[in-house]
Amino acid sequence: MFSASKESVTIRNYILALASAAMMGILVSELYNQPDRIAQQGRLDNYSRFIGVGLVSQAQKAIYR
Repeated sequence: MFSASKESVTIRNYILALASAAMMGILVSELYNQPDRIAQQGRLDNYSRFIGVGLVSQAQKAIYR
C-alpha cells in the first residue's frame, strides 16, 4: 500500500522520538513548576465522591416517597 524506504522509516522514527521527548519534557516541567496540580486532582476526586453521595441520596428519596 505505502512504499516505505529505510530512509523514510528512519525519519519517521526520529520525528516520533523527538515529539515524545518534547512532550515528556513539557509534562515534567509542568509538574515541577506547578506541583499544586497534584493536590488539585485530589480535590477533584473528593468532589466527585461528594456529588456521588448526593445523587444516591436523591435517588433514595425519590424511591422511598
